[in-house]
Amino acid sequence: MNATQCKMARAATGLGVRDLAKLANVSPDTVARLERGENIREKTADAIRTALEKAGVEFIAENGGGAGVRLVKPDAEKGGVAGGGGPEAITRSQD
Repeated sequence: MNATQCKMARAATGLGVRDLAKLANVSPDTVARLERGENIREKTADAIRTALEKAGVEFIAENGGGAGVRLVKPDAEKGGVAGGGGPEAITRSQD
């Protein structure tokens, strides 16, 4: 995950820096540093990425068209709504 992907993922989910920091159990300054392109620990970046994935984001590798993100399609069988639900969507049960 690069800085731009993190920013795009936050925008897609409606999460603020503080919201994402809380979900990833990191400081808001750490999220801001990542989004400025500064180096952070791999373990910390993984925690941020995991929080965004739980929020419904799928990270797309650079495959000639550039790295990106997209929201995961809703799971029709479970009646879930993936992505775009903001912080409250993350706290619901993920059975």
